[in-house]
Amino acid sequence: MAVLSAPVTTALRRWHKPLLIHSAFMGVLIVVSLIGLLVDSRTLAGESVWVKPLKFGISFGAYGLTLAWLLSKLVKGRRVGWWFGTVFAVSGFLDVVVIAAAAAAGTFSHFNTSDDVLNTVVQTTFQYFVPLLFLANVAIGIVVLLQRAGDRGVRAALATGLPIASAGMLVVFVLFGYTPQDHIGVNSAHESVPLKGSHSVGSDVSGGDGMAITGWNLAGGDMRVPHFIGLHGIHLLLLLAIGLSAMAARRAWLRDERVRARLVGIVAAGYTGVFLITTWQALRGQSVADPDAATLAALFVILAGTGAAAVAVARRAIGTAAA
Repeated sequence: MAVLSAPVTTALRRWHKPLLIHSAFMGVLIVVSLIGLLVDSRTLAGESVWVKPLKFGISFGAYGLTLAWLLSKLVKGRRVGWWFGTVFAVSGFLDVVVIAAAAAAGTFSHFNTSDDVLNTVVQTTFQYFVPLLFLANVAIGIVVLLQRAGDRGVRAALATGLPIASAGMLVVFVLFGYTPQDHIGVNSAHESVPLKGSHSVGSDVSGGDGMAITGWNLAGGDMRVPHFIGLHGIHLLLLLAIGLSAMAARRAWLRDERVRARLVGIVAAGYTGVFLITTWQALRGQSVADPDAATLAALFVILAGTGAAAVAVARRAIGTAAA
């Protein structure tokens, strides 16, 4: 067992430590939030006050681990990557801490314009550290684009997944300019809280009926949909690259790294299309669960084009391998 665990331990030592600490905190927050769901009956906007920190803990934990692994693979710009990874870790940690603090207090973290001490700390943290989070992610993406070592399929997943994730983060800023209306929310103590803006578009700013688990608005558009799709595209693309590499042991046509990279690139292009369509759909105030003919037609074009391109690459590679 010790022999088997030694390579794993050695690999983990190379991972970005601040991001590992960041992700460990998210793991603790997930446990605390799950306990809160069971023992705390307070609600906010129709759901447990602990749902939001749970979702942020899962999302930031997964993304932090991905970056911690990624930064250990850098050949060029390792030191620059380390510093931007640290900026991401600290910024993400502080952002999620204030979200959890607001949840524990039974009040809103986002869109809250009240002047109490806690909310002043929350909004100041968002003001300074959310942009830093975004910029650090963009910088890491640039460093990754400079890399030339490693599996081409994985490099393609990273080179496309990080920009998509950055776009997913950028969508958050649209929330504040696209839904500027003032409205009143009610905290867990049934007190009125002044709010400005919303993740919802074209429906009740309180969010309307929420989708199970995600809480996405089903009565109108919801900018959290493209935010989620963009942010986690890198995970799907990495899994695809790793899966194609594993399949190469039994599929001769996949042994060429260029073929795997092309397939990943095609899926990334299709995924970007889905991200753009869901953003367009949300901005039109349309529920993700109730797409109109235009949305369905756009999705069909994207999916059909992606499928056709992937089949063409696969057929050519199979023919080359058989020759």
